[in-house]
Amino acid sequence: MNPAEDLVFSLKIFEDAKRCFFPGNAPRLKEMFQPALERLDRVLADPYLPDCGAREFRIREAVRTCAEALRLAFSSESLHESLGNFQRASRRVCRVLESIYPLCPAYKTVNEFFLEPQFHGRGADFINHESRGGLHQIGLDSDPYSRGGITVYIPESMDGNNPPPLVVALHGGGGHGRDFVWTWLREARSRRFLLAAPSSTGPTWALLGGDGDLALLQKVTALMEEEWNADPRRILLTGISDGATYALKRAMDEVTPFAAFAPVAGVLPPFDLRNVRGRRFYWVHGRKDWMFPAMYAVSGSKNLKAAGADVNLDIVPDLYHAYPREYNRAILDWFLAGCP
Repeated sequence: MNPAEDLVFSLKIFEDAKRCFFPGNAPRLKEMFQPALERLDRVLADPYLPDCGAREFRIREAVRTCAEALRLAFSSESLHESLGNFQRASRRVCRVLESIYPLCPAYKTVNEFFLEPQFHGRGADFINHESRGGLHQIGLDSDPYSRGGITVYIPESMDGNNPPPLVVALHGGGGHGRDFVWTWLREARSRRFLLAAPSSTGPTWALLGGDGDLALLQKVTALMEEEWNADPRRILLTGISDGATYALKRAMDEVTPFAAFAPVAGVLPPFDLRNVRGRRFYWVHGRKDWMFPAMYAVSGSKNLKAAGADVNLDIVPDLYHAYPREYNRAILDWFLAGCP
């Protein structure tokens, strides 16, 4: 029995389920979780040895939390309740990720889970015990889920000689940067770029009416440039759902610090498009999106192109209203290829 391997196996199962979740297919996804739950339950049934160290205890507690999350995800047959339960389960899984990430130096399985597959076998190259990198929570000290804070990830093995690119990733409605940061952390760590996941000042991003989130994004880019030497010519703004829609809104600003925009499952806001001429977009949308049908992406991209924007649109055949982690690599390659 290897608790770390059982935990990582279960986390991968949950990651796959998030990609294809929608309330109507909950029974099928529940079946996906069964092998993971069996492995986690075997770990928890094994008596805990008093002489086990702190690392083993942390893994065991992570296993316990992960098992609770998997059971919570599909604890109701109600379509409405299953959506809320899955969101709560996702948040618990993010706390598992936060708990085990510091164990990368101790467990090869954990270390490689937080790397892209092509870097497996080279895990030692991404560990630096002297680094001040890692996760930083800014404005979240008193309340880990307060609004308007920023979660920052700095690769521990980053070369400090050259200004690195920066990805600013915006969560969906009701989400939080502390959770959404994990959507991009694997790629940031592997490719050694800076990552910032702010949390909207309200329950979701300021899509209409007064906009208190513009100043937040300005704070993010200034902070990353001043504190961690982010390259101001290579800043990507991306997001999911409401975060994608807000990224599109910011693309309409007369002046923007962002070199490109990568909305996922968003909607083009009905605002003036005169400023998007010459700006670059990589729009990803699921053909099976049950919240914002794919026609919104098709019409939105057409309107951007008509206004003079450079738009790459990918409609993913098997994707629901979710973030397709496998597209991060394509988005990054596209983004960097177009930067000076």
